[in-house]
Amino acid sequence: MTEESSTTSHLPVAMTTLQVTQTTGASSTESSSDREFYFRCVVLVLGVVGTAANGLILYALVASKQHKKHVLIVNQNAFDLFSSICLIVTYAVKISSVQLTGSTGYWVCMIILSEKLIWCGIIGSVINLAIITVERYVKVVHPKNSKKILRRWVIYTAMAFAWVASIIYNMAIVFPTSSVTAAGECNTYAIWRNETSKVILFVWKFLSFYVVILLICIVCYSRILIVIRRQARVMAAHDDGVPTAAQAQTNKMQSGVIKTMIFVSVFYAVSWLPTYIYLLLLNLNPSLIILETGYYVAEFISWLYICTNPFIYAIKFDPVKKILLRMNPCKKMPDQDVANTGTSSSTTRAAPTRN
Repeated sequence: MTEESSTTSHLPVAMTTLQVTQTTGASSTESSSDREFYFRCVVLVLGVVGTAANGLILYALVASKQHKKHVLIVNQNAFDLFSSICLIVTYAVKISSVQLTGSTGYWVCMIILSEKLIWCGIIGSVINLAIITVERYVKVVHPKNSKKILRRWVIYTAMAFAWVASIIYNMAIVFPTSSVTAAGECNTYAIWRNETSKVILFVWKFLSFYVVILLICIVCYSRILIVIRRQARVMAAHDDGVPTAAQAQTNKMQSGVIKTMIFVSVFYAVSWLPTYIYLLLLNLNPSLIILETGYYVAEFISWLYICTNPFIYAIKFDPVKKILLRMNPCKKMPDQDVANTGTSSSTTRAAPTRN
């Protein structure tokens, strides 16, 4: 599940061992391995749902022409789609219990069984989430300077940075701390020079990818909401409080994007909190015994974040919502709504003339 979770190793170095208390009782008929198998099957299904949902949202973004206007949101969805696909691959391999032999087994352990494919997508999406937040902040709070700052090459560089930084970070951790034993077992994140290095890594990760990200979201979106309310008051006092159709459409689109990303940010904070609490307890007290149920719940909620983001876009982001409604054969959209699905400026095309 996490970088700090590992299997027991007998290598002569400092190790991290996940201790899980097995729940017992007269009514319990399933062994720990059975529960683990069922849990992996559930996560596999979660990955399938996430892949389908994220793929559908990507299609809706392209169909609504929003992929050209909101490339960072498309990148965010691409991260979630990538993570969902990797979730399927990783847990399919775990369920199949492949024998790790030779160089192939080594790479399967390092890349797949270590869950690094999934984590490349997750860490990248967290970085991209912060980039989106800063971009929204600059556009709303500093609109005059936004065109100078948010040039297209800057946006694409930021997108590439999210991918490259995530891959480098994850690969730099997995290779020095993981190994394949002579028995063909994959020991991931088990080799540490000392306990202090493990704790330092966790603290750095917790601060960088949770605390700092939340602070960025809280500060930026708070300021954004203040500016939007101020603009609404000014607009209400100007021109009898009746904005033009173009202004109303632009404000609606901007508000929709901001609301969508606020929901995504809040859900990230909530879904990853159990995991970070679990890791915090385990790092502060390595001998702490963790209930198996708690471990599975924390892991499930974390993976749930990847697969539920598409539903936030489907509910809160109007262009995507309209495209999805058009795809529903049981519900017809008004012709005007279909025509307006596209750019925020709602530029209409001239009808072809008939001879």
